[in-house]
Amino acid sequence: MQRRQLLVAGGALCAARPGHALDFAPPRAPARMRADIDRIIDIAVGIRPFRAQGPRIEAQRLHGKTVVHHYGHGGSGWSLSWGSAQRALALVQASGAQPGQRIAVIGCGAIGLTTARTAQQAGYKVRLYAKDRPPRVHSSAATGLWTPDSRIVTSEHASEVWSAGWEAMARASFKMHQSYLGLPSGPVEWHDGYVVADEGFDTPLPRHAGEPDYPDIASRIADLRPRGAALAAGEHPFAKPHVRRFTQLVFNIPAYQRLLLDDFARDGGEIVQRELLSPRDFARLPERLVVNCAGDGARKLLGDNSLTPVRGQTARLIPQPEVDYALIYRAHNLVVLPRRDGLLVAAMGEDDFGNDDLRPDRAQSEAAVQRLAGLF
Repeated sequence: MQRRQLLVAGGALCAARPGHALDFAPPRAPARMRADIDRIIDIAVGIRPFRAQGPRIEAQRLHGKTVVHHYGHGGSGWSLSWGSAQRALALVQASGAQPGQRIAVIGCGAIGLTTARTAQQAGYKVRLYAKDRPPRVHSSAATGLWTPDSRIVTSEHASEVWSAGWEAMARASFKMHQSYLGLPSGPVEWHDGYVVADEGFDTPLPRHAGEPDYPDIASRIADLRPRGAALAAGEHPFAKPHVRRFTQLVFNIPAYQRLLLDDFARDGGEIVQRELLSPRDFARLPERLVVNCAGDGARKLLGDNSLTPVRGQTARLIPQPEVDYALIYRAHNLVVLPRRDGLLVAAMGEDDFGNDDLRPDRAQSEAAVQRLAGLF
């Protein structure tokens, strides 16, 4: 239907009931989050593979194989995955590997799955090797907020050339994520959200112990994020003086992982459950080209000391379908997302940087839920 036809049809609908005025309801107030610790149904811990230089995306000859390394995305794995996979694919193609050839991908997290799908879409046959598969991978414990600049590089390594490459990856990923909007399982959705603060938004944020300086590169992709707005006291339900509204992409990670796995299998992909323990294990694989998407596992597999583990813990509350907004408590280390598998409550601990302890800390999550309750 052309735009003019749509306007005419809309006018006809309005005229179909003479004497009846149009009833425009006021905007619905955000539903209250039921922030009770007895509604916690799961606590998950994952490790973000932070690398000060940014992700390692480079090819190497190793034990008779061409190995394309593709890991070290910090807290931006899901967000940057597709654009980063395109860069890894370019190295696969530059190696001389031809479409129709079978290649190996190591790792079944966000980077491994999207790299495997990107290679399949370019015509390669893919066999995926992994110690674990979703939901028993670190990527399953991610929050699911589109944050392509989260712990991706330190300020000293964010040159103009590096930043331009990051921007290209972020834009390519954003475009690909848009193609998953509107699907029945809702792997990718837009949600409004609120940033709540005790003080003004110009107040500097505290830095976690031991963390480096991160560059401010978000302005390079400001056009991909709708501009937020400050709200007056009567325009929100929160018990804090400073509130801003924003709109952001959210990944429903269980649905996204399942869809990627289904698409991978549909296009002939194979998964072999196998743990690689040393670089010599690359030589034992039948494929001549290997894409190493081991994430934090590269610390042990390759002895890569450039990786720093960053512990992340999330708690899920019983789903509330009526809650369709995200919530960030600024300077209080609290992020809440309205995912379909539950209200996801994320909060970092003081000692999470450099920490690879996978044991859940229920007290940490309960404290985060109690901070959430205090916002209403």
